[in-house]
Amino acid sequence: MKYLVAALLFAWPAGADPAVVEDAFAKDEHGGWTISVTLRHADTGWEDYADAWRVELPDGKVLATRALTHPHVTEQPFTRSQTGIAIPEGVDAVEIRSRTTPDGWSDKSFRLVLP
Repeated sequence: MKYLVAALLFAWPAGADPAVVEDAFAKDEHGGWTISVTLRHADTGWEDYADAWRVELPDGKVLATRALTHPHVTEQPFTRSQTGIAIPEGVDAVEIRSRTTPDGWSDKSFRLVLP
């Protein structure tokens, strides 16, 4: 029985390794917002890396998605920006959600209060 438990632990899916949004910044560029997001993830290569983040309204509506086109194995944490994001008038905060190649979108989000 103890060998079965050990085998199951080592076979645990990669889902326990989400990309973490460590920080985010927003700047109103008067024609669209620029949002910069700092992510940390134990990228191992093309099979397991943080491959995107997105900006959502609190109700879940997606405003923008920033694709990350390659692994960042030796660059952790890393920051990438997206410009020209249209955020509706009166919105004072957005949610940032990360995605990894094996697991998809994270269940957790990072609340970014707009300046």
